[in-house]
Amino acid sequence: MLEEYRKKRDFDRTSEPEAKETSRSNEPIFVIQKHDASNLHYDLRLEIDSVLKSWAVPKQPPKKAGIKRLAIQTEDHPMEYADFEGEIPEGQYGAGKVEIWDRGNYEAIKIEDKEIIVTLKGKQLTGEYVLVKTKYGKNDKGWLFFKKKIDN
Repeated sequence: MLEEYRKKRDFDRTSEPEAKETSRSNEPIFVIQKHDASNLHYDLRLEIDSVLKSWAVPKQPPKKAGIKRLAIQTEDHPMEYADFEGEIPEGQYGAGKVEIWDRGNYEAIKIEDKEIIVTLKGKQLTGEYVLVKTKYGKNDKGWLFFKKKIDN
């Protein structure tokens, strides 16, 4: 599951974690890391099947309903990555500063191949969020990420 992650990194040169741990808790976690690489973006990571499923979100994740963000799916990351903050050195994949922007637990409402609905319980993002797969991007890696409107 984490072969692509390992292939892209030289662990003798980067402080990014290698994969050792498998599972953390009963309630799955999420983390959003602000990643100032070649372009500033946010990495959304959801614990699914003992790894962090990951998406790069080019703009700040939406805190309120009505704002949709592009999210490009990237390689799975190990669970230890949820705690990673630091500088990925020049010449390494993803070189730049990584800091935790938000984190917390989530409740899965629906996790399917083309749609994920979760209730995020973070400091910045709270409430129901949706990821919907689109045809956008290379190898159909494009998704839409947005906060669900509350029905009244």
